[in-house]
Amino acid sequence: MYHIAYIRVYNYFSEQMAVNKHQQKSEETRRKLLESALRIFARDGFEAARLEDIAKESGHTRGAFYANFESKDDLFFALLEEGASRRLKSLQQRLEKCSSLQDRVKVLRAFYLERAADPQSMLLGLEFKLFALRHPKMRARLAAAHQRIRASLNYEALVKLLPSSWQPEQNETNKVLLEVILTGLVLEHAYDPKRISAKQTVDTMGRAFDLLMAPQPNSNKR
Repeated sequence: MYHIAYIRVYNYFSEQMAVNKHQQKSEETRRKLLESALRIFARDGFEAARLEDIAKESGHTRGAFYANFESKDDLFFALLEEGASRRLKSLQQRLEKCSSLQDRVKVLRAFYLERAADPQSMLLGLEFKLFALRHPKMRARLAAAHQRIRASLNYEALVKLLPSSWQPEQNETNKVLLEVILTGLVLEHAYDPKRISAKQTVDTMGRAFDLLMAPQPNSNKR
């Protein structure tokens, strides 16, 4: 009787170990496919990127791709959601540790400089915008993806941690200008790194941030 019970317990834990091992392997395959897709999309663009190249660079087969994603569109949206969620969650965690407005501005500045130093992610972001322009029928899916991102990280709580000039009800001109400058700098560096180096890209982004975030007369920033 005890022998039978032991066998059952052993079989149960063996099955659980096998399931966990399979799950870990699947998660590792998915991670490698996403990393490969990030490089390929940033290098070739969404339209020209081939599933064969993404699978090959990840060290897996086309079959492994379809075991994790339904299509290239599906992979593209997974990159959008996971990348944006990861960056915003990191920003929120860092802002929550700040005890003053000055510290929050420093964290926000560092956030923009880190993005300026990450051309792959920035170029992928540009691909998302081009994708939306070229595929207007997919904009509803893009909007749904952004809603899921906001819901996954309590976006309202994140916004409350930002300076008052970043609040939705305030003028967002500076925020838009920073995004335009950031995208332009990264794109120019990718196109002609001899004209503007990686260091110059980051330094210029820092100067732009300091200029646009300089305290204004009669400012009510928190």
